[in-house]
Amino acid sequence: MLSIRNLIVFTSIACLALVGMLYFDLYQPAFAAKFIASTSFVALAIKAGALESTYGRLILLGLGFSWCGDMFLTGQSQLAFLAGLCAFLLGHVAYVSAFIRHGYHRAWVFVAAVPVLAVAVAVLAWLAPHTPPDLAIPVRAYVAVISLMVIFAYGTCGRDGSILIVAGATLFFLSDLSVAALRLAQTGYPTYVLGLPFYYAGQVCLALSVSHSRSH
Repeated sequence: MLSIRNLIVFTSIACLALVGMLYFDLYQPAFAAKFIASTSFVALAIKAGALESTYGRLILLGLGFSWCGDMFLTGQSQLAFLAGLCAFLLGHVAYVSAFIRHGYHRAWVFVAAVPVLAVAVAVLAWLAPHTPPDLAIPVRAYVAVISLMVIFAYGTCGRDGSILIVAGATLFFLSDLSVAALRLAQTGYPTYVLGLPFYYAGQVCLALSVSHSRSH
């Protein structure tokens, strides 16, 4: 039986392998590395006790949608990107639901909303010239939902929320910026070099957060 530590190690090693394989254009082995890394964070949540609370089950649902999004984004077509976007959007909805279920403090939510929404507006302005017309609405919806996810993650701090929730949500947000830069803005720099470690670290944090929220 794999331990929590082993699953974290598997996720980390597979993530680093994925970055290296993508950098050297080894796409087929990269798919295998992504499958291992993403499956490991789902297994990690289950091992940490996700099935023992409503919060945990909602986090597990979000991780499951994220797993689907990861698989969709292995494709290079616009349809694959849209499918991945929708899967991750549903994942963020599940995370928001989990944080609300956990409990949040309105003051923390209002304070977090100001900088997060300012960043969201700036991101949308940055992406607007690079976003195809048929992706405009999905991209705006995605930015709105992930912003809510981060806001409510910080909101849990007022209700004894684990730092893992805040870390996971923030890292996920940063990783999505890297995806947007690569797939929409098409920057020359391989942003996945930072984005993928941020993403998997964020998912690991959210998976581990279920062990601190078994009463919710």
